[in-house]
Amino acid sequence: MAMLREKDKQEVKKHLEEKMQEPVTVTLFTQAPSKIIVPGEQECPSCEETRGLLEEVAALSDKITLRVRDFRENKDEAVAMGVQKIPAIIMDGKKPGSVRYYGIPSGYEFAVLVGMLVDVSRGKTDLSEESKQALATLKNEVHVQVLVTPTCPYCPAAGRLAHQAAMESEKVRADVIEVAEFPQLVQKYAVRGVPKVVFNEDTSMDGAAPEPLFVQQLVAVGGGELRSSS
Repeated sequence: MAMLREKDKQEVKKHLEEKMQEPVTVTLFTQAPSKIIVPGEQECPSCEETRGLLEEVAALSDKITLRVRDFRENKDEAVAMGVQKIPAIIMDGKKPGSVRYYGIPSGYEFAVLVGMLVDVSRGKTDLSEESKQALATLKNEVHVQVLVTPTCPYCPAAGRLAHQAAMESEKVRADVIEVAEFPQLVQKYAVRGVPKVVFNEDTSMDGAAPEPLFVQQLVAVGGGELRSSS
């Protein structure tokens, strides 16, 4: 069953043709449904749908290469890439930086998937020069987790902001996580609303913060400094 309507496919195809510049490799860690429930192994109700969605999107542009990896069979590769939950979407392009999405990017979150493709393809972001300069001062690694849901209209902006920060600094690892698929995180991070941004497990921010406030918090956690562009 098709995940995207034909009208949506044509709109996305046109957008990718206009915006993408260089090839992007998308790696999807997934797994097929198991007929046997194995204790300790996670199930993945959205894995098949996520694969179907990515296959449809990849077919819209010859600049997109989709690599599908079975989480069970390619465990070593998953561990090497820091993947601990599925479905996991990882993108590689012109710029270094770890840009990831966990869960199915549906609803409002589909915009995050398309934005990731464009940003990684261009190898540049829309962050201000002041933000870029601040991110360049980071001394410590920062793991940013943006907890989202498909029905949240404010979540895509928060997710894309985190991904752009990761593109600007190798010190930043940015994960956007569809939290309804990973309910254990709701309790772990006391999620009462989304988006919720967690920095290095112990510092958090509620709501979709504007770029200067987000970067300020990220730089504080990463031991960097804010620099005025004036």
